[in-house]
Amino acid sequence: MSRFEPNLRIPGPTALPPSVREAGGRQMINHRGPEFAALIGRIQAGMKPYFGTAGDVAILTCAGTGGLEAAVVNTLSPGDRVLGISIGAFGDRFAQIAEAYGARVERMTAEWGWAAAPDEVRERLAAGGGDYRAVLLTHNETSTGVMNPLSQLAAAIRAAAPDALILVDTVSSLGAVPFEMDAWGCDVVVTGSQKAWMAAPGLAMVAASDRGWAAMEAATMPRFYLDLRRHRDLLGKGETPWTPAVAVAFQVDEGLRLMAEETPAGIFARHEICAAATQAGLEALGFRLFADPAHRSRTVTAAWIPEGLDWKAFNGELKRRDLILAGGQGKLAGKVFRVGHLGMVRLDEILAAIGTIEEVLAEQGRLPSAGVGVAAAERAAIGLEQGRQSAGAAAAGAGATAAGGAR
Repeated sequence: MSRFEPNLRIPGPTALPPSVREAGGRQMINHRGPEFAALIGRIQAGMKPYFGTAGDVAILTCAGTGGLEAAVVNTLSPGDRVLGISIGAFGDRFAQIAEAYGARVERMTAEWGWAAAPDEVRERLAAGGGDYRAVLLTHNETSTGVMNPLSQLAAAIRAAAPDALILVDTVSSLGAVPFEMDAWGCDVVVTGSQKAWMAAPGLAMVAASDRGWAAMEAATMPRFYLDLRRHRDLLGKGETPWTPAVAVAFQVDEGLRLMAEETPAGIFARHEICAAATQAGLEALGFRLFADPAHRSRTVTAAWIPEGLDWKAFNGELKRRDLILAGGQGKLAGKVFRVGHLGMVRLDEILAAIGTIEEVLAEQGRLPSAGVGVAAAERAAIGLEQGRQSAGAAAAGAGATAAGGAR
């Protein structure tokens, strides 16, 4: 990595592929004209498979937090009873948004580093009498490096409170891991352009179920700029109600083209391999990972800062070598650091990051043995890829046997 192209390993904004950067420099177009209508149509079509929905996807010019606010104000009314399930700083933020608009939010908080337990969620909803208007969920919590078992949580909610809306923050997960909005029964799902979509910050994409759209007709929380109904009404014309971030839309369009070339299966496999390599490499270097092993994120890894390690000085040396990591958030500030591995991330970038961390540890006399981190990361990646190939070969063999038996 040159000093002009740092190894940007934060949970977002993520690094941009060259063609995406070039797309953002295109000349402006008429956002009420046919060229923009075609653009927004391509984005819609490209995004739906990653959401796992056949419904509309509204494209808002705002950050991911604006999308979460839209999810709240479009479906809820002041005084509505809401269960906010939090596993970290962004789960807390989702609940705070609902509270700011007058919802009666009850908190269900998992210990940071752990996912929400579906059985506990089911019990909490059942014990509450079943009159919750909505449940707030975070799919991937970047503050802790934990990914919630969303399909299981959604099933638990549907079993205990079938009429509750399920509002989901997928800002740091959608596009990097499988998601099935319609099949799982989610009602509003929010993501942002600056994460797995490999574009600059500036757009939030929000999808709603039929239940979600119906709820918007009865909701009374104030909304104007974030009114999703206005967006839906203009989607058929290929427009947005307000002036969109056209340059970011160009970038998202190009990012989706690249993603289509790689295929969703390839993208999901790449993220899984990069996550495994990151986590194995850090552990081999003596770092203790923060998240429960059963629910570690595939897009960001959090690790404890070891006792005696001067993080400010250590991080300064990493930056001098063009490796950019993220510190802790909220109550984890100064206690953990985080490594992002989402977007256009490649395995060689992960190995380079682990190698840079090794160098600095060696200089400080804290390295277990030379090359141990990179070697562990490589082994994890190779082992995962070999396992995937074996599983694919077995599935192909089973399919061939079944086909032969059907003749």
